[in-house]
Amino acid sequence: MKKTTFLALLLAGSSMGAYAQNEKKSEFSPHWSMQIQGGAAYTLGEIAFKEMISPSAAIYAGYQFTPLWGLRAGLTGWQAKGSWVTPQYDYSFNFVQANIDATLNLGNLFGGYKATRIVNPYLFAGVALNGGFNNDDAIAWNNQGHKLEYLWSGKELFPVGRFGLGADFRLTRNLSFNLEANANVLSDKFNSKKAGNADWHFNLMAGFSIKFGGKKKAEPAQEIIAAQEVTPATPATPVTPVETPKEEQKVVQTEQVTENVFFKINSASVSKEGMDKIAKIADFMKANPNTKVNVCGYADKQTGTRSYNKTLSKKRAEVVSKLLESKGISKERIITDYKGDSVQPFSNNVENRVVICITKE
Repeated sequence: MKKTTFLALLLAGSSMGAYAQNEKKSEFSPHWSMQIQGGAAYTLGEIAFKEMISPSAAIYAGYQFTPLWGLRAGLTGWQAKGSWVTPQYDYSFNFVQANIDATLNLGNLFGGYKATRIVNPYLFAGVALNGGFNNDDAIAWNNQGHKLEYLWSGKELFPVGRFGLGADFRLTRNLSFNLEANANVLSDKFNSKKAGNADWHFNLMAGFSIKFGGKKKAEPAQEIIAAQEVTPATPATPVTPVETPKEEQKVVQTEQVTENVFFKINSASVSKEGMDKIAKIADFMKANPNTKVNVCGYADKQTGTRSYNKTLSKKRAEVVSKLLESKGISKERIITDYKGDSVQPFSNNVENRVVICITKE
């Protein structure tokens, strides 16, 4: 019985170790989403704020192309209001508005892509076409002798410019609670009243964001990948030594050596495995004093902006070059370069967070 228990514990321990070695990470993949919102609207007017509040609702379908940029289209609407100051009177009408917005994920912009981030704020801006209808209150007020110079009846279309700020609060992998505030600028004719300036309609919304597709790409943890080379370095072949007395024999390597120093996402810190590879390059160059080394940094194109990735790849290359200098390699023998995400040396996105070191005569 004791032997069986011991074997079971040993097997469980082995399984846990295997699980730790195969920890999964998520990589961004383009995906569809839907937003359903309800809330309150405010039409800018000249009477008390509370008198100009009305209900509002929205539904959107969107597509996230990159960690930063997305596009969404949808419908908003319900009710808007107009006002008359003396005597004080507010009147309501209905509308439906078709919107197209470009979205910018601020969390990924400033913090890099992270699938499990709890709060993802975003900005958006776009254009819309507003269709107003059921303006009977304004028509009745006008018929009582109060001149509404931009009165419209039936159905009316208004072009719209819009912008706003929102945030998704992650509940599960595919579901988030959503808050959003937006501003819409329309023609002066929107509320039937001539004011000599544009009309504004604001919304404060709450709802849910639902993500579709964008399956997780299961990949080994960065620490495990960093210890593997996609392109194994060609083994350095020693030249057959000249027959000399034993104490004077010396092996000189003349073959090219390549080492790939991998990095974690959004990092320029060299791991222990990376330090070992840099030490190998330094030892080779000390044994071959006529060689130089080309140190080139890269970043993966699915994370961060192009300008940020260029800066990050430069930092990575400079860190490796400085470490080579610290190991006794003169600066004149180190050629430092960086490509950002304009070049992706490997097909696996994670492995493009790398500095490639290649020696040459």
